Amino acid sequence: MALIKSISGIRGTIGGKPGEGLTPLDVVKFTSAYGSWVIRQTQNPKVVIGRDARISGEMVSKLVTATLQGLGIDVIDLGLSTTPTVELAVPLEKAGGGIILTASHNPIQWNALKLLNDKGEFISDAEGKAILESAENEDFTFSEVKKLGKYTVIEDYIDRHVAHVLGLKLVDKDAIAARKFKVVIDCVNSTGGIALPKLLRALGVDDIEEMYCTPDGHFPHNPEPLPENLRDIAEKLNRGKYDLGIVVDPDVDRLCFMNEDGSPFGEEYTLVAVADYILANTSGNSVSNLSSTRALRDVTEKRGGQYQAAAVGEVNVVNKMKETNAIIGGEGNGGVIYPESHYGRDALVGIGLFLTHLAKFGKSISRLRATYPNYHISKNKIELTPEIDVDRILEKIKEKYSKHPINDIDGVKIEFEKEWVHLRKSNTEPIIRIYSESETQATAEHLANKIILDIKEVINVS
Repeated sequence: MALIKSISGIRGTIGGKPGEGLTPLDVVKFTSAYGSWVIRQTQNPKVVIGRDARISGEMVSKLVTATLQGLGIDVIDLGLSTTPTVELAVPLEKAGGGIILTASHNPIQWNALKLLNDKGEFISDAEGKAILESAENEDFTFSEVKKLGKYTVIEDYIDRHVAHVLGLKLVDKDAIAARKFKVVIDCVNSTGGIALPKLLRALGVDDIEEMYCTPDGHFPHNPEPLPENLRDIAEKLNRGKYDLGIVVDPDVDRLCFMNEDGSPFGEEYTLVAVADYILANTSGNSVSNLSSTRALRDVTEKRGGQYQAAAVGEVNVVNKMKETNAIIGGEGNGGVIYPESHYGRDALVGIGLFLTHLAKFGKSISRLRATYPNYHISKNKIELTPEIDVDRILEKIKEKYSKHPINDIDGVKIEFEKEWVHLRKSNTEPIIRIYSESETQATAEHLANKIILDIKEVINVS
């Protein structure tokens, strides 16, 4: 069993003893702390909730709803929904916050509460810490019977979300429809199975092969949209009947594409391609996190914009985007954040923009991929004994490579011409994560191994 409390919410495996898994008691306790925080922020407390299709979702939703009502908070329930749909709904409903019941790409035994502020954005570090403290101290008071919150269901918010995407200036339905794309989709039997067919048909895509689109929460494979988990859709594409494949995670905030031959377009390149299209039509800047591909920087500078890197984490990327007035940003995990829409990763917005880009490009998706710089990322980690001072190791590595450009806002990132390596310590265990990127997989791995040897050398002389 596992229970992980963080500034952005609480996630864990269903079942077990309180405090050791995501039990009903843990759900009620954390929801109570969050709801009390919402009450302190507004005179008219209201919270929007929505969930992905995982099996535990209905149970968790009932617990969250009853707890919020018990605090005197009105609940607007979107039912089966997506993370970006809830994010859009919060300000539209003039709510004080939102809770998304999803463990994102985690396996079936996990669930989580993702917490939003009144703008429909993830709560800040300070707000998250305050809520965690409130939960720990059980610092909340429930309402008397005549002051309980109301409960309202709104069932059409995914339709509203689709209409919102079609209303974006840079989404061209006519161009997409004219290409007559043949598309196969994998929605891992979650709410993407509701949202993607609606969106694609609204965009004029009529030839859709739906794989795993029954929103029953029975994931047919590991739900993280990585190449090793997408063999079924790759095999179908390899038969040569489709123009591209589209894959989302259970809560539809991560997006990846597959080429017409079944090869991956590359999750890192979802944001790169969308950013290229946005920046070709609108002057501006871009942001991604420190562990994302350099290709975004390349296409941004080619289009005359400036690129900035943020610390890892969606809230950090959003803060950097606001600080630099970036018009496009996100993360290398297939997360597209388009402020013209809202400040959250949104696969539906990403699909509308990407398909417009591909339609106007006029050639195959693999040809589009070939127009971008080709980088490869190697992901490694080194496990340390608990007594080792990880901060000291990172400081020594920074000293050793002080002649190279270094970014230390989140661990240590060292740049070598068009290569880089990023070292981050885990917040929960004695591990240093090591991401490296180069123009070939072999050189990326060589760079990572070199840094690992440097780390071991620091450990041995300490």
